Amino acid sequence: MDLSPSAYVDTFARDNLPPVDQWPELTATLPELRYPQKVNCAVELLDHTVERLGRQRRCLVGTGGSWTYGEVQDEVDRVARVLVEDFGVVPGNRVLLRGPNSPYLVVCWLAILKAGGVVVTVLPALRSGELATVAELARVSHAVCDARFVEDLNAAEVEGLRTVTYGGAAGDLETRSAAKETGFPAVETAADDVSLIAFTSGTTGRPKGCMHFHRDVLAIADTFSRHVLRPGPDDVFAGSPPLAFTFGLGALVVFPMRVGAASVLLEKATGDALLGAIREHRVSVLFTAPTAYRGLLGALDHADISSLRRCVSAGEHLDPDTWRAWHRATGIGLIDGIGATEMLHIFISAADEYVRPGATGVPVPGFTASIVDVTGAAVPDGEPGLLAVRGPVGCRYLADERQRDYVRNGWNLTGDTYVRDGDGYFWFRSRADDLIVSAGYNIAAAEVEEAVLHWPGVAETAVVGVPDPVRGQAVKAFVVLDDTVPVTGETEAELQEFVRSRIAPYKAPRVVEFIAALPRTPTGKVQRFKLRDQG
Repeated sequence: MDLSPSAYVDTFARDNLPPVDQWPELTATLPELRYPQKVNCAVELLDHTVERLGRQRRCLVGTGGSWTYGEVQDEVDRVARVLVEDFGVVPGNRVLLRGPNSPYLVVCWLAILKAGGVVVTVLPALRSGELATVAELARVSHAVCDARFVEDLNAAEVEGLRTVTYGGAAGDLETRSAAKETGFPAVETAADDVSLIAFTSGTTGRPKGCMHFHRDVLAIADTFSRHVLRPGPDDVFAGSPPLAFTFGLGALVVFPMRVGAASVLLEKATGDALLGAIREHRVSVLFTAPTAYRGLLGALDHADISSLRRCVSAGEHLDPDTWRAWHRATGIGLIDGIGATEMLHIFISAADEYVRPGATGVPVPGFTASIVDVTGAAVPDGEPGLLAVRGPVGCRYLADERQRDYVRNGWNLTGDTYVRDGDGYFWFRSRADDLIVSAGYNIAAAEVEEAVLHWPGVAETAVVGVPDPVRGQAVKAFVVLDDTVPVTGETEAELQEFVRSRIAPYKAPRVVEFIAALPRTPTGKVQRFKLRDQG
């Protein structure tokens, strides 16, 4: 496959794409997926939406008030000028973006893309070591950071990093942008220029950078959103996923802006905050994980959710009991879905009369899916196997040998075990690896183990996911202490606090069990299944 001529001066992203023979087979079976050779997804989402629907439509809502599409467009252009004129961003530079969900985070995301940058959005919860790793892998040259979260970024000591903050003191991004003109001429990126690098932990401690093109950003809106969600310009979106997760990026930025709808951005999307936003802003489309839907059920008696018409669940398996309980309480059938950072967003789902509680659904229009064995051969319906997917987007890891594991024979293998029934519906069975999925967060057991082992007194450890009625799975660490450390509640608390200081708190063990020795095979491998069974 030949790539279009790139608009990038800094060619690192394209230079580090996997070899083309390791790419998944890409398909464009729908006419709306045939994009022109030159596409900048920020121009499509923002400027072209303004051209179609006008500047006065509500676009972004945050704690500081609402922004119209015209106001967003003007500030995006001014911020893009700051990045280029004051900080020297050139097309192809990787720009790290860090902050909680807010309208200004979206403004910065769009501005980086219009300036020709490659966005590397990270969670504000990441610690300095994690930030340093991401910056090293992506060769980040610039950073745009919420002023409240710049300390860890500075502590990462990324060589040569040029950082600008927003939401802080005079001289930050907003002050600089106020002196700039609007009407920034967006870089005419190729449809297959890399627009973003999203990092996922997978099953090892070394994060994997997933590279997605400008056309890919549009493709997720023109498949799942257009054909399953079916939003309109009068919809109002809200949800809990961070924009650093591609689930949140699609749900709260790409999908609403593609149709000219509005999005409510919550810094802390607690149950009370979600219900308050639904009531105050008349939210009609909600995105969150099964854990959150279960939590909301107990508060619905005193909540006004009459504006809701679409509720999407993803990030972890949606069990049929939760689906039925939500439907009984609200009259709304949850739209289940499975996506992956490698695939950018949801590729199997079902809505309305096509929903079967407990089933994830069927392939989203534009995608195909199969169940295969370890050799790649298709297995009969009704038998479990590995989920394999193809479509207009697919896995392209950043300079990573694990590309060969995820893409085989042109298919993306997601690491999930599924069964397809005779009607073509896909039913989740389990993860095929050691990834822990807790409250919608993907957590690598190896990364948690590495943090635990740094605590003085830990001889060895193994981390697994155990069933949790609220979070789906909880992170549990089995720990062998050396002889100098007593087994007490204080020891457990100290260990957990230490781990939270080294990695994002959501990854830290919620449960710690001290044991005399880890169960092992004769060859020395930890028998994790025994630990899971032990719970």
